[in-house]
Amino acid sequence: MLPLGGCASLDRPALSVKETSSPELLNAKQIDPAMRERILRAVGQDAQERALRDELKQHPDNVDAAIRLTNALVAQKRAHEALHVVDTVLVAAPGNLRALNAKGVILDLDGRHDAAQVLYRQALETEPGNEMVQHNLNLSLTL
Repeated sequence: MLPLGGCASLDRPALSVKETSSPELLNAKQIDPAMRERILRAVGQDAQERALRDELKQHPDNVDAAIRLTNALVAQKRAHEALHVVDTVLVAAPGNLRALNAKGVILDLDGRHDAAQVLYRQALETEPGNEMVQHNLNLSLTL
C-alpha cells in the first residue's frame, strides 16, 4: 500500500473535481509560453492532417493534398504512413510525376536509394527535362 500524502488535507478531505475551461487553460500564466505554442501547433497539425485525409478520401487522385499530407508526415518522422499516402495516390493517378518524385524522396530518406532511383527514372521517362526529378536522382546516386 502506497501512502498518498499531499492529495488531501484536513480542511480539504477530497480531491477537487472542478473543471477548468479550455480558454482559461490556454491563457494560464503557469503554462510555459513555448509549451503553449507547441500544444497549439500540435492541435493545428492534427486538424490539418484530418482535413487532408478527408480530402483524399473524397478525391483519391488529389496529388496536391497528398503531397501536403506526405510532407507533414515526413516532418513528423512518420515515413511509413507517408509512403502509404503516396501509394494510394499512385493507384488513383498512376505515373504521376509529382507522386513518383515524392515517393522517391521518402525512399531516399529511408536509405532505400536503389528503389528511389527506379522511381526517379520512371518519372524522367514521363518528363525528361524535369530539373527537380533530375536533381533528386543525382542526389540519390551520390548517396
